[in-house]
Amino acid sequence: MATRRPAPAPFKCSECGWTTSKWVGRCGECQQWGTVEEVSTAGVPRVSAVAPGSARAARPITQITTADTPRRSSGVGEFDRVLGGGIVPGAAILLSGEPGVGKSTLLLEVAAQAARGGRRVLYASAEESQAQVRLRAERTGALHDELYLASETDLATILGHIDEVKPELVIVDSVQTVSSSLSDGAAGQPSQVREVAATLIRVAKERHLPIVIVGHVTKDGQVAGPRILEHLVDVVCHFEGDRQTALRFIRALKNRFGPTDEVGCFEMTGDGIAEVPDPSGLFLGHGSTEPGTCVAIAMEGRRAMPVEVQALTVETAAPNPRRVVSGLDAARVAMVLAILEKRGQIATSKLDVYVSTVGGVRFTEPAADLAIAIAVAGAITGVSVPRTVAAVGELSLAGEIRPVTQAAQRRGEAARLGYTRVVDERSEKLADALDAVRVRSRRSAPTAPRRHEDAVPPF
Repeated sequence: MATRRPAPAPFKCSECGWTTSKWVGRCGECQQWGTVEEVSTAGVPRVSAVAPGSARAARPITQITTADTPRRSSGVGEFDRVLGGGIVPGAAILLSGEPGVGKSTLLLEVAAQAARGGRRVLYASAEESQAQVRLRAERTGALHDELYLASETDLATILGHIDEVKPELVIVDSVQTVSSSLSDGAAGQPSQVREVAATLIRVAKERHLPIVIVGHVTKDGQVAGPRILEHLVDVVCHFEGDRQTALRFIRALKNRFGPTDEVGCFEMTGDGIAEVPDPSGLFLGHGSTEPGTCVAIAMEGRRAMPVEVQALTVETAAPNPRRVVSGLDAARVAMVLAILEKRGQIATSKLDVYVSTVGGVRFTEPAADLAIAIAVAGAITGVSVPRTVAAVGELSLAGEIRPVTQAAQRRGEAARLGYTRVVDERSEKLADALDAVRVRSRRSAPTAPRRHEDAVPPF
């Protein structure tokens, strides 16, 4: 194995030969003044300049056209939304996610839709055999003659398949299970992952061939392998979801060709994965006006979605009341309870408090503060929120309602869904917002069951 020759020190003492990386007035060895001189760099190898050809010559950016790289739809609208409108030729896309979340199912659907669109697709699976992929394709309806399968773990063989099939889209599942003979070590080691990814990206750029690479994640949810993997690719997408629910989200963590604030929504079904272009009804209850519920408008990327926050309070004699939170930030819920008791004059210190979202969605942004406060206050006082009211706002420790980002889009989505009143920063104080809800709402009667069809007076 060749050793790298160390670079010569630029300064040397003319008396004793002591070298240093920076000039000093006195030699560090013989302590003589003025003997340290700059060493001649003659004979040191240097990189020679090479004149680029006419095809690679630098041009003014205004003269460069993108007509030769139009976006192509993957056939899956939610995936295109995250990519910024479609797949760019020559793009290297990295898709990560926890085991079993549905990465292979999603990419098999993308491959099938691209094949139905008239493009030849090569799906190289290094984790499953061809028969296993075929079984999943039969279940999800992803069979097509233009979809080619290969079960290979050797990078050179995968490149040979690309030369023979001549696809217009390549999917490699996954980069941690493919190895190259040019690098030492087993598949999945940093050197192997770096070599495999660099080779695939070079092929993508040279042939204008889009390649989608699946990447494993660590127990912390980060992409496994060297960090350079995320720097090399053009797009980094993360596929996430709770195994207890069928809902899945795909987010762009990096995108050289589009925004990174878009979110794609999918639902896992028995027949595979299905797009959810309008997830508004997934996170709402059945329209009940029982005390302890409040609807907030959450932002998932550029998409506004209503999320129902539910709260339940129970008296307890325990010295430390329970605080059980699901789908929300537990620290923010604890802060909201303290603000509610201090600024809203609603005691919560002797109650067990349970707060949750509907549908298993995670709603951790500060815009959920006001909805949490109204839901908990309603559960304690027995005041129900009308079904035409939504709440959006961040609470400060002083009890003030602060504005949130993209407020106009949230109000527009609320109006589209039939919410005629949005309680937000215009109420200024938490106490004023609670009073407005209390005045316009009806106090629930514990002895008479409430009917869902009862009309609720609007604000």
